Amino acid sequence: MADGVTRPAAIKAIPVRHPGRWVAAVVVLAIAASVLYTIATAIQDNVTAAGPGWATVRHYLFNRLILQGIVVTLELTVLAMVIGIILGVILAVMRLSPNPVVSSVSWLYVWFFRGTPVLVQIFFWFNLNLVLPHIGIGIPFTSFWWQVGTNTLITPFMAATLGLGLNEAAYMAEIVRAGMISVEHGQTEAAQALGMDRLLVMRRIVLPQAMRVIIPPTGNETISMLKTSSLAFAASVTELFTRQQQIATATYAVLELLIVASLWYLLMTSILTVGQYYLERHFGRGTQRGLPLTPFQRFRRMLVTFHAPPPSPTEVPIVLPSEHR
Repeated sequence: MADGVTRPAAIKAIPVRHPGRWVAAVVVLAIAASVLYTIATAIQDNVTAAGPGWATVRHYLFNRLILQGIVVTLELTVLAMVIGIILGVILAVMRLSPNPVVSSVSWLYVWFFRGTPVLVQIFFWFNLNLVLPHIGIGIPFTSFWWQVGTNTLITPFMAATLGLGLNEAAYMAEIVRAGMISVEHGQTEAAQALGMDRLLVMRRIVLPQAMRVIIPPTGNETISMLKTSSLAFAASVTELFTRQQQIATATYAVLELLIVASLWYLLMTSILTVGQYYLERHFGRGTQRGLPLTPFQRFRRMLVTFHAPPPSPTEVPIVLPSEHR
């Protein structure tokens, strides 16, 4: 070289072998395969009026009643989450209010609805007519008054929606509050110094930044709500779980219909999981140097890497200070 310094040979990094990982992987795969094989053969050997086990699963997988139950399940999930998110945002803002009365009311709501089971709340709305036969509205001490029977206003579907949605609002309030307090308070003070009122600061400054904290647990709550909607059977709502139970009672194919319901729940939650991933990716822009790969991009990279020749051992050259002159 020009300075009379000879570059040393490159260091070849050899990866450390981990035979224990391969042994553990083989053991786990063997146990999983054994369990799956046992369950699959047991189901296949179970014969009902519709045929062997897996034939029964295929027979009822796209049954008209099952599909109707899926529609009701999705309706319950969407309506309950809409109620929960809207009311949860309002409760979170109230909880952070400097007004002690407003803040206390929000805290009491969260305390009550998180402290009582959602099944009890659905039962309450479903049986509200026992203590309140009529629901009315109007101007006190005047003839202007309108009332209707409680059962007419609060149908079984409405009772399940209220029970799920109002309960969800308590959890969403804490999720939204956590997202709001994650935003640096100095930004709020700067916005208020520019003349922005509290509501405008919340809408333009706080909530957009809090979304990256709010979205992941909200996605989990949505997936959980999809499964929790099965509790609507308490209000005689014919959602997916109730439909499969009705068919199983008539055909005695209990396990097969449970598998049918589980497959549909898995499909719907998988779709919601993908949607949650893209929402997190969208609201995570600007917080990372590069956005994470999408599932399709990961699959494409895996295919390219699989067909590409194996890379050569990593070479780490040693650079001497004299080479930087």
